[in-house]
Amino acid sequence: MPMFGTATRPPSPETCDDIVTSLVDRLDAMLAYWDAGEICRFANKPYLDWFGKTREQMIGIALSDLLGPLYPLNLASIRAAYAGEAQVFEREVRGASGALRHSLASYTPHVVDGKVIGIFVQVADVSKLKSLEQQLGAAKAHSEQQATHDPLTGLPNRVLLYDRIDQALRLARRSQRIVAGISIGLDDFKRTNDGFGHAADDRLLVEVATRLKQTIREIDTVSRIDGARFFLLLPQIGSRAEAEALALRLIKRIHMPMDLVSESVLPSCSLGIAFGLLTRQTPEELVAESDAAQQEAKRLGKNRFVSSAAASVSS
Repeated sequence: MPMFGTATRPPSPETCDDIVTSLVDRLDAMLAYWDAGEICRFANKPYLDWFGKTREQMIGIALSDLLGPLYPLNLASIRAAYAGEAQVFEREVRGASGALRHSLASYTPHVVDGKVIGIFVQVADVSKLKSLEQQLGAAKAHSEQQATHDPLTGLPNRVLLYDRIDQALRLARRSQRIVAGISIGLDDFKRTNDGFGHAADDRLLVEVATRLKQTIREIDTVSRIDGARFFLLLPQIGSRAEAEALALRLIKRIHMPMDLVSESVLPSCSLGIAFGLLTRQTPEELVAESDAAQQEAKRLGKNRFVSSAAASVSS
């Protein structure tokens, strides 16, 4: 029993190496050291956990044996690091569990007397950050899609359409090409809506959008303006006759039977064609001119087109 006033001796402190090892084992990053022969001389616990190895298994292992198929993919960075150039890069690695992880790796040369005697390796697991980045990218793409496309049909809306018309008109003025715009309005749409309801109404619009997309060229843009109104932009058209021939094909394509609820309907449409001028013209002017021609087609009996620039009517 110690005498009064005599303190007991504290436990022996850890060595400096023990403290350093304990510290780096608690870091949220993988740390390792590879000598000049690419042999592991140190690896912290996160590094061991990533590859599913004990410290005894890791120390002395060759870098090529540890990385396996990943080694050739990292070889350029490995060689550069051993040549004295620090390396920082992203990579995908499958851990011991088989899960794919995203990592940010850095290779730092250990230089003594001008000679590289090894490299320090630090790897951060950025999987969560990468996942967040992908989620933000998807959210941004969805937001942009919602802002520029019709939610029902997936077609470009007026915002995106006007931007594309503006680009087409600018290009046409430089290249002396013809731009055509076709306003498309479904005939008697309200009567179809009243007879079958909103669900059938949506099915009809989606089917019409599909038929329009199947009829146009890849460089053309078909847009849903609103309600039962669509607009087709032809940025490079060879002639007025070519645009009118397409209008006839569109009328025939839409005027085909369509199963709607319990009945088959025969939708029809009226089209108005306008042509971009080589003088200054705005998207609003092109759409307004084609809309006026489309209204004239409806007045003349529907299921036909009116070409405003050519002042011709065809059914």
